[in-house]
Amino acid sequence: MSDSGEHAAGEPVHGGHHAVDAAIECGAQALFTLSGAHIFPLFDAAVGGADAVRSADSTQSAERGGRLPLLDVRHEQTAVFAAEAVGKLSRIPGFAAVTAGPGVTNALSAVTGAWMNGSPLVLVGGRAPDYRWGSGALQELDHVPLLAPVTKSATTVHDASDIRATIDAAFDTARTSHRGPTFVDIPMDVFFTPTTSSTPPDTGASEGADQEIVGDLDRAASILAGAQRPLLVIGSDVWAGAAVEAAREFVASAQIPTIANGMGRGILHPSDPLLVTRARSAAFTDADVVIVAGAPVDFRLGYGTFGPKDSPEPTPVIHLIDSPTQIASHAPHALSIAGDLRQIFEDLLTQARAAGMDSGRWSPSASMSAPGAKDSTAWCRRLAEVAESARSGDHDMLTSDAAPIHPARIYRELHSRIDDADVVIGDGGDFVSFAGRFIEPAQPGCWLDPGPFGCLGTGPGYALGTHVARPDSHPWLLMGDGAAGFSLMDVESLVRHRVPVTMVVGNNSGWGLERHPMRFLYGYDVLADLPPVRYDDVVAALGGAGETVTEASDIGPALDRARNYDGPYLVNVLTDPEVAYPRSTTGI
Repeated sequence: MSDSGEHAAGEPVHGGHHAVDAAIECGAQALFTLSGAHIFPLFDAAVGGADAVRSADSTQSAERGGRLPLLDVRHEQTAVFAAEAVGKLSRIPGFAAVTAGPGVTNALSAVTGAWMNGSPLVLVGGRAPDYRWGSGALQELDHVPLLAPVTKSATTVHDASDIRATIDAAFDTARTSHRGPTFVDIPMDVFFTPTTSSTPPDTGASEGADQEIVGDLDRAASILAGAQRPLLVIGSDVWAGAAVEAAREFVASAQIPTIANGMGRGILHPSDPLLVTRARSAAFTDADVVIVAGAPVDFRLGYGTFGPKDSPEPTPVIHLIDSPTQIASHAPHALSIAGDLRQIFEDLLTQARAAGMDSGRWSPSASMSAPGAKDSTAWCRRLAEVAESARSGDHDMLTSDAAPIHPARIYRELHSRIDDADVVIGDGGDFVSFAGRFIEPAQPGCWLDPGPFGCLGTGPGYALGTHVARPDSHPWLLMGDGAAGFSLMDVESLVRHRVPVTMVVGNNSGWGLERHPMRFLYGYDVLADLPPVRYDDVVAALGGAGETVTEASDIGPALDRARNYDGPYLVNVLTDPEVAYPRSTTGI
């Protein structure tokens, strides 16, 4: 059943070769997977066949050193999370494969998270053989109806000669705006059938194709030109669409105060006075125009409704999106402009200037005697002052020596230890909310979190994907103790694949994100308590290392030991269960 090594063009080979050929051609860096017989041909093609395995120093070296490195995990969702991290960090679709039935259903939550995040990845699923379909074969399930609602495309290949073209098209679809996951279902008998590829591989020409800008750009420019207190929000699609430099130029030229969320973090350096994320509430309330670029106007942005609560009309919104599919139908007051975000930033700036935009009215250096100064001159300055006041107000939390440990104290110690190129991964509720408040990356593309779907358990997969996409960047995995329970077994995968990762668990012995809201609503809580587990012992049992910290003064030295360890090291910090993150949204 095995083909050895490279195969000649036009030579009949099984479908695994066609799939791997297409994936490599499309830029895949690795295949994240968990073993299953339905997808054996993929593995055979990836390692180069029996001769390659026999000649390797070990089975593991064959897995890593073949045509396409194989990185296996302990749960299918981790494979997809790893592929998502690669897609997020490299902007090239990640590649994962899972076996039929429960392999696919185990991956479903991770695929849904990627769908909600707009993360490009390709998932191949095994499938019961066509010739047995309907007879009750092992793990027989029609996966496509399950995946279709949460992917850009979901299809079954019934002709082995179509596998390469189908995989190629799946990569092309995944990386085209608006980005997202794609799914290809291949029956077992089709996968094993030797054949030639009937269709030449696509060159990926659509990836760089010009996008027509859709929307009334003239009106958007006029609205911006007339603003006294404009605000910009930059989100993940600015990073994903390679619009970082265009966004920076827009901010610098328009002198517009800016809030960053998701992978928009780091586009502006934390020291930039125009970055006012910590003045979020004041900015959203008092802005007279809000430009949201590369982010959905969902619960994280008040569903696109800004301005004072007693205002009869919502604040005008200019919504810059990478595809008309992202138009916010629930926010009719939002003026949507869809297309290449790089071009939109450039054209909006040019046309706003032509329409009379004078950023001197609101810039930090504006004179109080300038026209319109009474309303707008102090805008940037005031937001910068609010942001600075918020940072100053954090001092007591960040320096607290309280016992039990205040979770904020952990972030004071982290702040001086995270290098600019490191990747920060958040996997949790309350504890990771503190991360969003206290950690501002110095570079773009260095922040990973579960996103609006809020699926816990992303951490180990994201760490593995980071190691593949950014081997020179150290991953810092910040987890709540609840989240740790979802995927900590995959630390064994991190050990096996030699991933150095610093893991920090904010262990408040409970589901903090549920405990405090239930107390608020009912005066009591149930099902919110967890035991103070020694998660560091779990990691040690799986081949890593770690320690538990109970005193604030011990956090820093523990983090240093973790950072210097060549492998997964978990610092289990016991924090005060009565401290709740002061959130401003419930998500509903």
